[in-house]
Amino acid sequence: MNSTKIIVAITGASGAIYAQLLLQKLQLLLQNNTITAVGVVMSKNAKDVWQYELGNTDYDKFPFTFYDKTNFMAPFASGSAGYTTMIVCPCSMGTLARIAHGTSDDLVTRAADVILKERRKLILLARETPLNLIHINNMKTVTEAGGIICPATPSFYSRPQTIQELALTVVDRVVALADLPNVSYAWGE
Repeated sequence: MNSTKIIVAITGASGAIYAQLLLQKLQLLLQNNTITAVGVVMSKNAKDVWQYELGNTDYDKFPFTFYDKTNFMAPFASGSAGYTTMIVCPCSMGTLARIAHGTSDDLVTRAADVILKERRKLILLARETPLNLIHINNMKTVTEAGGIICPATPSFYSRPQTIQELALTVVDRVVALADLPNVSYAWGE
């Protein structure tokens, strides 16, 4: 049986649409048994940003287990739980900095630390522009540690017609980076 377990961390960076679309994709993958578990950590700021940007609180309607960011008893606070991938979507520069420097002061940064130490897949959907040298150096540090920095930069090859379609170009890239099956536009089609 497939034992793909995913951690999703949602920080307070702008870009709640990315988190919403990612959770929708993961819900479908969970329903068709492509993945076996999704654990979500969502900060209070992330909830506030979601409500402000999307005008709803639909994050609480997803069939995933949500963990408080202070809950170090969550299964993915330990490598023995076997979570295979962690996606931070969107990822604030503050969260990226704490991950880069091994500051495991909450469940998000502890889980990222675990994923890196176990040599599993960490994907950070970075949401900031412009970048300063501190941001760039932190991205370099995470990359050298084995993480993947995926800037929230939409593509236009598929000629998206709506904001959702445009944001989905980024989410589809994240899903591909996580080695999860996904039907989406591919260059040359």
